[in-house]
Amino acid sequence: MTIRRAVPDITTADPVVSSGFYQLLGFREEMNLGWVVNLVSPSNPTAQVILITKDAAASENPDLSVEVDDVDAAYEAVRATGAEIVHPITDEQWGVRRFFVRDPDGKVVNVVGHR
Repeated sequence: MTIRRAVPDITTADPVVSSGFYQLLGFREEMNLGWVVNLVSPSNPTAQVILITKDAAASENPDLSVEVDDVDAAYEAVRATGAEIVHPITDEQWGVRRFFVRDPDGKVVNVVGHR
Protein backbone atom coordinates (compact mmCIF):
# COMPACT_ATOMS: atom_id res chain seq x y z
CA MET A 1 0.00 0.00 0.00
CA THR A 2 1.27 3.44 -0.89
CA ILE A 3 0.65 6.59 1.16
CA ARG A 4 -0.03 9.52 -1.13
CA ARG A 5 -0.21 12.17 1.60
CA ALA A 6 -0.82 12.67 5.30
CA VAL A 7 -2.60 15.85 6.35
CA PRO A 8 -3.53 17.29 9.76
CA ASP A 9 -7.25 17.94 10.20
CA ILE A 10 -7.84 21.02 12.34
CA THR A 11 -11.29 21.54 13.83
CA THR A 12 -12.29 25.19 13.59
CA ALA A 13 -15.34 27.24 14.48
CA ASP A 14 -14.60 29.76 11.71
CA PRO A 15 -13.05 28.30 8.54
CA VAL A 16 -12.91 31.73 6.87
CA VAL A 17 -10.73 33.21 9.62
CA SER A 18 -8.61 30.06 9.90
CA SER A 19 -8.14 29.86 6.13
CA GLY A 20 -7.01 33.49 6.08
CA PHE A 21 -4.42 32.73 8.75
CA TYR A 22 -2.94 29.77 6.87
CA GLN A 23 -2.94 31.77 3.64
CA LEU A 24 -0.65 34.27 5.44
CA LEU A 25 1.80 31.34 5.73
CA GLY A 26 1.68 30.74 1.98
CA PHE A 27 -1.10 28.15 1.63
CA ARG A 28 -3.84 28.56 -0.97
CA GLU A 29 -7.37 27.18 -0.91
CA GLU A 30 -7.63 24.10 -3.11
CA MET A 31 -11.14 23.05 -2.07
CA ASN A 32 -13.88 24.66 -0.02
CA LEU A 33 -17.14 22.82 0.69
CA GLY A 34 -18.15 25.22 3.46
CA TRP A 35 -17.75 22.65 6.25
CA VAL A 36 -14.27 21.57 5.09
CA VAL A 37 -11.46 23.59 3.50
CA ASN A 38 -8.32 22.07 2.00
CA LEU A 39 -5.28 24.35 1.90
CA VAL A 40 -2.25 23.46 -0.22
CA SER A 41 1.29 24.73 -0.59
CA PRO A 42 1.72 26.06 -4.16
CA SER A 43 5.33 24.83 -4.27
CA ASN A 44 4.80 21.44 -2.59
CA PRO A 45 1.29 20.08 -3.28
CA THR A 46 1.56 17.29 -0.71
CA ALA A 47 2.05 19.88 2.08
CA GLN A 48 -1.54 20.51 3.12
CA VAL A 49 -3.81 21.49 6.00
CA ILE A 50 -7.48 20.59 6.30
CA LEU A 51 -9.85 22.85 8.26
CA ILE A 52 -13.13 21.30 9.35
CA THR A 53 -16.16 22.57 11.23
CA LYS A 54 -18.30 19.42 11.52
CA ASP A 55 -17.86 16.42 9.22
CA ALA A 56 -20.84 16.21 6.86
CA ALA A 57 -21.17 12.43 7.04
CA ALA A 58 -19.40 11.15 10.17
CA SER A 59 -20.19 11.48 13.86
CA GLU A 60 -16.66 12.64 14.77
CA ASN A 61 -14.12 14.91 13.15
CA PRO A 62 -10.84 13.28 12.20
CA ASP A 63 -7.52 14.45 13.62
CA LEU A 64 -5.50 13.26 10.63
CA SER A 65 -6.22 12.27 7.03
CA VAL A 66 -4.10 9.67 5.28
CA GLU A 67 -4.64 9.23 1.55
CA VAL A 68 -3.72 5.76 0.33
CA ASP A 69 -3.73 4.12 -3.07
CA ASP A 70 -5.96 1.21 -1.92
CA VAL A 71 -8.45 2.23 0.76
CA ASP A 72 -10.17 -1.16 0.69
CA ALA A 73 -6.91 -2.99 1.48
CA ALA A 74 -6.22 -0.50 4.29
CA TYR A 75 -9.71 -1.08 5.68
CA GLU A 76 -9.27 -4.86 5.70
CA ALA A 77 -5.82 -4.59 7.32
CA VAL A 78 -7.08 -2.28 10.08
CA ARG A 79 -10.28 -4.23 10.65
CA ALA A 80 -8.32 -7.47 11.04
CA THR A 81 -6.51 -5.98 14.05
CA GLY A 82 -9.77 -5.26 15.87
CA ALA A 83 -9.16 -1.50 15.87
CA GLU A 84 -12.25 0.64 16.42
CA ILE A 85 -13.85 1.70 13.15
CA VAL A 86 -15.39 5.11 13.90
CA HIS A 87 -16.96 5.65 10.45
CA PRO A 88 -17.54 2.67 8.11
CA ILE A 89 -15.99 2.48 4.67
CA THR A 90 -18.18 4.71 2.54
CA ASP A 91 -18.27 6.22 -0.94
CA GLU A 92 -18.92 9.87 -0.13
CA GLN A 93 -20.83 12.17 -2.48
CA TRP A 94 -17.83 14.52 -2.85
CA GLY A 95 -15.76 11.90 -4.66
CA VAL A 96 -13.81 9.98 -2.02
CA ARG A 97 -13.98 6.51 -0.52
CA ARG A 98 -13.01 6.59 3.15
CA PHE A 99 -13.30 5.21 6.65
CA PHE A 100 -12.31 6.51 10.10
CA VAL A 101 -10.36 4.43 12.60
CA ARG A 102 -9.27 5.26 16.14
CA ASP A 103 -5.51 4.95 16.70
CA PRO A 104 -4.02 3.50 19.92
CA ASP A 105 -3.87 7.01 21.46
CA GLY A 106 -7.51 7.77 20.72
CA LYS A 107 -6.95 9.98 17.67
CA VAL A 108 -9.37 9.57 14.77
CA VAL A 109 -7.69 8.87 11.42
CA ASN A 110 -9.54 9.44 8.16
CA VAL A 111 -8.18 6.86 5.69
CA VAL A 112 -9.17 8.05 2.24
CA GLY A 113 -8.82 7.32 -1.44
CA HIS A 114 -10.01 9.52 -4.27
CA ARG A 115 -12.32 8.02 -6.89
